[in-house]
Amino acid sequence: MLQSRIYTFLVGFTHCVFFQVSCSSSEFSLDGDYLLGGLFPVHEVVQSTIMLSPEAVECKRHIFSRSGYQMLQVMRFAVEEINNSTNLLPNVSLGYEIFDHCSETKNFPSVFNLISEKGLLKPKEKLNSHQPKIIALTGPYGSTRTLTVAPLVTMDLIPWVQYGPTSYQLNDKLQYPTFIRTIPSNKDLIQMIIRIIQWFGWNWVAFLGGPDNYSEDGLRLFYEYTRNTGICLAYQDIIRIGGNHNQTLKNINMLNINVVVIFALPVYAENILKAAIANNVRDKVWIASETWSMNQQLPREPGIQKIGKVIGITGRSLSLPGFDEFIYKLKATTDKDNNSNALVQGNVCNQECNECPSLTAKEIINENPTFSFAIYAAIYTIAHTLHKVLQCDANECRKNTTFKPYMLLGEMKKLEFPLNGRTVKYDINGNPTVSYAVVQWHTETNPPRTEMVGTYDKHPEITFSINNSLMPWRNNTFVPFSNCSVECREGYSRKQEGFHACCFQCKKCPQNTYVDYSRDPYTCYPCAESEWSDEGSTTCKIRSVVYLQFTEITSIVVIFFTSCLITLLIFIFCLFAFNYNTPVVRSAGGNMCFLMLASLTMSSISVFFFFGPPTSADCILRDFIFSFFFTICLSCLTVRSFQIVCVFKMAAKFPKLHSLWVKHNGQWLFIFFSSFLHFISYVLWATVSPDHPVRDSITFNDQTMLICERRNTVTIRIILLISWFLGFLCITFSYMGRDLPKSYNEAKPITFSLLMYYLSWISYFTIYLTFQSKYVLLLNALAQITSIYAILLSYFIPKSYIMLFQPKKNTAAYFQTSIQNYTQTLSRS
Repeated sequence: MLQSRIYTFLVGFTHCVFFQVSCSSSEFSLDGDYLLGGLFPVHEVVQSTIMLSPEAVECKRHIFSRSGYQMLQVMRFAVEEINNSTNLLPNVSLGYEIFDHCSETKNFPSVFNLISEKGLLKPKEKLNSHQPKIIALTGPYGSTRTLTVAPLVTMDLIPWVQYGPTSYQLNDKLQYPTFIRTIPSNKDLIQMIIRIIQWFGWNWVAFLGGPDNYSEDGLRLFYEYTRNTGICLAYQDIIRIGGNHNQTLKNINMLNINVVVIFALPVYAENILKAAIANNVRDKVWIASETWSMNQQLPREPGIQKIGKVIGITGRSLSLPGFDEFIYKLKATTDKDNNSNALVQGNVCNQECNECPSLTAKEIINENPTFSFAIYAAIYTIAHTLHKVLQCDANECRKNTTFKPYMLLGEMKKLEFPLNGRTVKYDINGNPTVSYAVVQWHTETNPPRTEMVGTYDKHPEITFSINNSLMPWRNNTFVPFSNCSVECREGYSRKQEGFHACCFQCKKCPQNTYVDYSRDPYTCYPCAESEWSDEGSTTCKIRSVVYLQFTEITSIVVIFFTSCLITLLIFIFCLFAFNYNTPVVRSAGGNMCFLMLASLTMSSISVFFFFGPPTSADCILRDFIFSFFFTICLSCLTVRSFQIVCVFKMAAKFPKLHSLWVKHNGQWLFIFFSSFLHFISYVLWATVSPDHPVRDSITFNDQTMLICERRNTVTIRIILLISWFLGFLCITFSYMGRDLPKSYNEAKPITFSLLMYYLSWISYFTIYLTFQSKYVLLLNALAQITSIYAILLSYFIPKSYIMLFQPKKNTAAYFQTSIQNYTQTLSRS
């Protein structure tokens, strides 16, 4: 039984492939100098059945496709137009062999016929001696069918100019070296779909495809190109004939998905849309791939206007000038032949169409024109290549030129020619220039119509636009919402919830951070050290760098008073030196006065280190110079106060202590010891943990303060303790000598100067601990100047005034009189 079936198959196969009956079909074949091959889906095998015996498919037994029949007529129209041309291929005629290609796996006899040489296949024949029947091939329709027959076509390196398959896999020139297409690949189609989704701000979409390579390739590319776009594939499913479409639609509704991409062949798109109508699906946006975007039957389905809006993608060039006239002429001839019974039946296998004669010209013309220009361009590509290979001129071609089909490939890839207002050219992978249109269906009109609402081009540069005013969304008020979460307000970052990045909560970015939606909407990036931002910011602002500048008014005033102070100190130093041997100078301390004046002068210099950008030296010297030399001055004042009290009150009571103090120069020892202790403390501080310049970006939000940071406060406290303790001793001794002779009574000036010293520094530290500003640093400088001015004005200025304006008080007799009056006062008491 099995042997009998195999024998039957082989006999039928041989008859279908290698023999032709005497009948002819003017629609499927045409004689010519050079034959082109064409494979078109005039019929469609909707659902395959299990094979019980080896057999090839007989397409005429399956569902008739008007669209496929129209594709066939476009090829015939292009060939006729070229043959009628006087300049493209003069004195050369093109013929064709067209087959009905209705199945993915059972149409090999047709392909064998096209690649055979005089009805024979010679697999072991060398390429340079094999001459297939055809010089080039177009078709079949669809990526899966193309991939199925690809090994047979590419084996002989037959130029394969395709109008239908868009699979990106076909760009592989190692596997498909002869493949060229006149329709953009799935890569370009998917990129355009993504642009449409982004244009309207959607990110929560479903992707439905069929069980074939076309949809599988589209889904893979969709995953790849939406990876960093913010678009989430919320749901994806395969549409099968007889599948559970109700569950698919239920899942889409359950996930609140309002945008559905149907990247499938027309038969699968029809199934899911009819199911949507039956399930009362409402107000979705359906994005159609180019395979069914111009479908003529679906827009007429009852109730389709309720399911929402259909946005489709198609080629820019859809109309072919002269095609309508060609069809009307064809039908007129066919009707005449039918009436005279001139049409002979009994054609070669899969070159038959029982339904074709019954179609009217209008039915053919009104069919889906999506692939018309692609087929038209494919035939003209072959013709222009032949024009170059045959070295044609305006009058004739060299018909005696011998060439093999594979020799056309080199010229074909270099082509560039105008066609119906467009330029036909191919890139290195054999892909054409991309020129798409965005169309929307108007199903509410009668009859339904399509309208172009946008364009997408990649040559000479990428341009994409949609006319929003032509998009009549529901109620004409808003764009349909298809997002997992509501978009965050400005300055809020996203916090992902669940698996999908499109599902999130919004979190306000804290101070000194910002969110950059183009970079990463899920992260609050910290501002740079030189920048700042408020809460909820999308950018950072430049911080102003703050420090005491020499050119500021306040700085100029302080510098001016400091300069005056130094000048005055130098003047008094000279005045005291000139009056060195006078009683006033001696009563003020003699040599010790010069040490005090020199120390105050050096202390004043520290003020100049407060201005300008601080350096490490500034941070150390501004405090060290003042503190060290002012401590020397305080030591001198302390000793001076102690000596006066000791002479007038303690010498008589403690003569031995007084003699030891005088004998061993106790005053200088005390000054040296206190100054040395202060100096050692400062050296330890400067060695172990000195103040150092830092950029303070914390205190003020919009400023960077250049300040000196204190590292170790322990040594600073010791230094301050020494200074403040000396001041306390000085006040104590001054108080003890408050009733001394007027000429020797330093209690009031010393007490006043030290009170000013304490008050200025207490004020400074209070403000320092309470407020933060660059002007706090200015108060530090003012505290230093005030301390120096206090001693100068209360201690040295009165003595200078006497020397300059009251010289009679600067005599030994005046001082002797003061002492006598003090002694008499004591004796009376």
